[in-house]
Amino acid sequence: MGWSEKWSRVLSGGALLAGTLALCAGCAASTPQSGADAGRIALPPSGGAPDYQLGGAYAPADAVDIVARDRSADPDPDRYSICYVNGFQTQPGERALWPDATLLHRDGTPVVDPDWPDEIILDTSSSDARSRILEIVAPWITGCAESGFDAVEFDNLDTYTRSEGAVSREDNLALAAAYVEVAHEAGLAAAQKNSAEDAELLRSSAGFDFAIAEECAAYLECGRYTDVYGAHVIDVEYDDALPRTFAEMCADHATPDSVVLRDRQLAVPGDAAHRFETCG
Repeated sequence: MGWSEKWSRVLSGGALLAGTLALCAGCAASTPQSGADAGRIALPPSGGAPDYQLGGAYAPADAVDIVARDRSADPDPDRYSICYVNGFQTQPGERALWPDATLLHRDGTPVVDPDWPDEIILDTSSSDARSRILEIVAPWITGCAESGFDAVEFDNLDTYTRSEGAVSREDNLALAAAYVEVAHEAGLAAAQKNSAEDAELLRSSAGFDFAIAEECAAYLECGRYTDVYGAHVIDVEYDDALPRTFAEMCADHATPDSVVLRDRQLAVPGDAAHRFETCG
């Protein structure tokens, strides 16, 4: 059975019932922490010191408990490891992996992310379109598990805000729910990435287990995540856009206990741009 057939029920989305998305019937496997309760899925250690290594893998500091790396890298064998997957738009240099039918087009031209012009938005606007995307991404998710990662994060959940109405929040939620089901079946926890305004809906309807937030302390929105995920929120701040000192952020009770300061390029040690600091 192919991925598109196996997950067609989830990918088809669901009706809006009293303002809540019923994305699939009987999706107990996707409810928050159901896998963790069954002993199959481990969540990140509460308050663990994180390092965000998407720019390249390197040996983390001794105090680090949680490491996030790109799906093309190996997990850290001694720490809780999160696998990065760009689930809603293409990665730089990977355009050849995506058939035109998986990409969002406007007037015959692929639609790019205005902030990342080398990334093209994926077309999630129909069940068939989502099935085509899942055929590509599902093996990446299971590959993260096979490599030894503990969790997977899905970036760019909010592409619907940049599509000028071509894809909807409901479209992306339906695909997110399918991603989470694949992750849970593979024994991986699933992380919501950003999209603070959708946190409650993403947890309840798509089944995410924890959150990774970029700059929630800078934008004073960490509470939107912690209200939903409690202690299981990882915050990544960047040194080029701090509205206050990192020490002040660390002292702020609204900042999650798992927080790291990185450089915007996520450079490796030895690069002049590299910055890494935790609150410990």
